[in-house]
Amino acid sequence: MPLARFASQLADVGVAFSVGPFVVSLTSSIPRVAEGIYQLYGEYPLAAEGADRFVDYYLSLGYGRGVRRWYHPQVHFVYDGLQPFKPLPLSQALPLFEWGLNWCVASQMHSYLLIHAAVVERNGVAIILPAPPGSGKSTLCAGLVSRGWRLFSDELAIISMADGSVVPCPRPIGLKNESIQIMRDYEPQAVISRESRDTRKGTVALMKAPSESIRRADETARVGGIIFPRYQSGAEALMTSRSKAQTGLYLADNSFNYSVTGARGFQLLADLVDGAECLEFTYSRLDDAVRIFDALEWLQ
Repeated sequence: MPLARFASQLADVGVAFSVGPFVVSLTSSIPRVAEGIYQLYGEYPLAAEGADRFVDYYLSLGYGRGVRRWYHPQVHFVYDGLQPFKPLPLSQALPLFEWGLNWCVASQMHSYLLIHAAVVERNGVAIILPAPPGSGKSTLCAGLVSRGWRLFSDELAIISMADGSVVPCPRPIGLKNESIQIMRDYEPQAVISRESRDTRKGTVALMKAPSESIRRADETARVGGIIFPRYQSGAEALMTSRSKAQTGLYLADNSFNYSVTGARGFQLLADLVDGAECLEFTYSRLDDAVRIFDALEWLQ
């Protein structure tokens, strides 16, 4: 639908759309939210209308109350009528939507095992990319999907309890600080949102998921590798082996619901690590990183 109609519906009854395995309904009368959601989520399928439609998360982004509507304006994130976070400056409305949606999924979606990691796929084989903040995970993920890899997620590895496959949830990739310009230069055709400055993560922007990744959001993949990336200025690209025991402990510590899933989660994580190549990867140039990932023998 045209932007004007989309903005009108968003402000009135809201817009419900599918994002991988869940449906989110968003309401907001803030123009920058309408523009940003339209830019980044415009290709996502709208949820079917009707009384039997199921929505996982009812969200809204609203202006601050009282004087905060006009003086140093703020934005509120509301989930099912509750406000789980403090308001942020209005300029951070779009990142707040992403951070809030991450929180909703991580705290509610216990029918899957959820791990804090990026996930990319090629030839039916998924690679999980877990790493702490500042490691270059999102930049590497953005670089790979700009060169033909399918985006599953930049933040959440969603593992099926039934068969251990990874479930796609292709949402915008969060870029921070220097990574924003790196990706603008590396992929000039990428759709990147306006920058939000002075956030708790510095300057942030969001890069739209590739159209093919959005279109294939119902196609799961088996896990072939768990690779821990680390950006190091001036370093040559290097892939080395990593202990499966260390890998398993790290994933357990960085799972949002490992303790909630109990014995099922333990066995699923153990099987996941046991069946995957466990590696560490140091890089400084995206072209080198893409070349090495493309050449992985177990992907062919």
